[in-house]
Amino acid sequence: MKRAGFTTVWLPVALLLPQLMIIAIFFYWPAAWAVQSSFYLQDPFGFGSTFVGVENYTDLMTNIEYAKVARFTLIYTALVTFFSLALALLLAVKADAVIKGAKSYRTLLMWVYAIAPPVAGFLGLMFFDQRNGPLTEMFQFFGWDFRLGADYNSTATAMVIVAVWKQIPVNFIFFLSGLQSIPKSVREAALIDNRSASGRFWDVTFPLLAPTAFFLLIINITYALFDTFGIIDTLVRSEPGNNPVTLVYKVFVDGFRGNDLGGSSAQSVILMILVLALTVFQFRLIERRIHYT
Repeated sequence: MKRAGFTTVWLPVALLLPQLMIIAIFFYWPAAWAVQSSFYLQDPFGFGSTFVGVENYTDLMTNIEYAKVARFTLIYTALVTFFSLALALLLAVKADAVIKGAKSYRTLLMWVYAIAPPVAGFLGLMFFDQRNGPLTEMFQFFGWDFRLGADYNSTATAMVIVAVWKQIPVNFIFFLSGLQSIPKSVREAALIDNRSASGRFWDVTFPLLAPTAFFLLIINITYALFDTFGIIDTLVRSEPGNNPVTLVYKVFVDGFRGNDLGGSSAQSVILMILVLALTVFQFRLIERRIHYT
């Protein structure tokens, strides 16, 4: 097969230039500005700045509140990622086995994907309303005095539930596509070799879904860290107080409400380094166990 090519070097450069400009303007420039600002104590109104070196970083490392937020972010990301992937995989397996009404069943599971995070957070406020929220009443029926916005654990639980509910459709679409791409001959051979449905899934189906699962693992971790900002902001009603927040939301609160531009910049740099390290860890260690067919 003849390989496509360009007769001149300027055409591919011209085609890449718009995307490169967008990356430079909206990623590299803000990132470089954040790194520079993290070494200064800045006036929030732009009247001046004072070089303080790594003082912003040392303050964060000794800040008990920041350690608490970091610990919650780790737990929150793990829970949202695990339950989003697990429930989506379960629903995808069930949807793949549906014969009658398959399109309707799949559509009902996918429609949540069209809901924006702030809207999902607003729906969460309705479900967890203190007076007549159905989920609040369910928790109270089991003896849990659920108080969104007033109790730390209650608010954290609501954040996890809404974030998982919002992300399930995305994972469902990818898992279902992966299941449907498995050849029928492979499934028939697995049926002959192993009569157990769970055995066939873990020995044959899941290994074939490993590339899709690895991709979704990265997507879900990124989603839990960054894309749930709108959900959190809506559920805490823009008044975090003593409620749980993630590292990304704390950057916003300290920078735009606390007017601590240097401290929030240092937080964003630390978060960027953590995400970079996590990505390298995933691709270097986890991907070695993934076999692409």
